[in-house]
Amino acid sequence: MIVAAALPLVAEQGAAVTTARIARAAGIGEATVFRVFKDKDEVLDAVVAEAAGPEHVRRELASIDLEQPLTGRLTEAAEALRAHLERMGAVVGALHASGRRRGRTDGERPTEDGRQASLRIVREALTELIEPDRERLRLPPEKLAALFLGTLFTRPATPGDGDGPAAAELVDVLLHGALASVEHGPRTPTAHGSPTRTEH
Repeated sequence: MIVAAALPLVAEQGAAVTTARIARAAGIGEATVFRVFKDKDEVLDAVVAEAAGPEHVRRELASIDLEQPLTGRLTEAAEALRAHLERMGAVVGALHASGRRRGRTDGERPTEDGRQASLRIVREALTELIEPDRERLRLPPEKLAALFLGTLFTRPATPGDGDGPAAAELVDVLLHGALASVEHGPRTPTAHGSPTRTEH
């Protein structure tokens, strides 16, 4: 509860936020903050860990309605993941801008295994979103989830696009390709005997 209340305040004010302000936002007394955390630096470390961790976005992905079409599910997922990245960037950027350089010691920094574990949690949540359409897909849900993450996290920006394509646009290209019409399957003879390809 304390960390959840502190996160938007830290994103806005960085290290300048006070524990009194955090306590008011959480609806508790400031003394309660210090019964849970040793000092404000420990609160800030917990906020960074929450912003960077996968659990919040995993819960958001799990809340997406599986009854809606795959396009809708993945669009919601893309928006949730982008919000996660923006939230993490806002927290870290605000702390950096406010002069806070200290935090975890080198020995406590997230390991590569930890980062991979976080990515795996998100990828598994995405796979569950895609799973209902397994029989309709050319790729297994696990691989499509990995491609989806790779496409989203690169955030390609082009002139006039600001931060990059909209979530719905990325999902449309991922599921349907960039061509106006896509050719599939082997050549089959037409009524006139000329080979052609089935298109849809």
